[in-house]
Amino acid sequence: MAKEAPNYIWGVGRRKTSVARVRVIEGSGKIEVNGRKVDDYFSEEKHRADVVKPLEVTSTGGNLDVFIRVTGGGFAGQSGACVLGIARALAKHDANHYQVLREHHLLTRDGRMKERKKYGQKGARKKFQFSKR
Repeated sequence: MAKEAPNYIWGVGRRKTSVARVRVIEGSGKIEVNGRKVDDYFSEEKHRADVVKPLEVTSTGGNLDVFIRVTGGGFAGQSGACVLGIARALAKHDANHYQVLREHHLLTRDGRMKERKKYGQKGARKKFQFSKR
């Protein structure tokens, strides 16, 4: 008889160029980011606080395990992606959490991204100096 696979609840979060794939399951309250503890992965306190905010708001911190695989961008973008991924997974886990997460603006995708460089220009907005003669 095959061992039954755990029932993870999935959520995907994105910010800037970062993508976080989040798995949530009933457990003891540990949070892993790319196989490391959240305190080891995010060195700055504000990023750690951002990541655990959805769990604090819904009061589910101690009874859910969170596993995050995040790629791309820097630590600020990655923590923002983790927040959205955790919030989406929690909203799927319990429909009652949806309204609380929405009120705290944790289910809103931050659409700001780097603007692309345009052809014939020096950058996204900067142009080459115009010379009349």
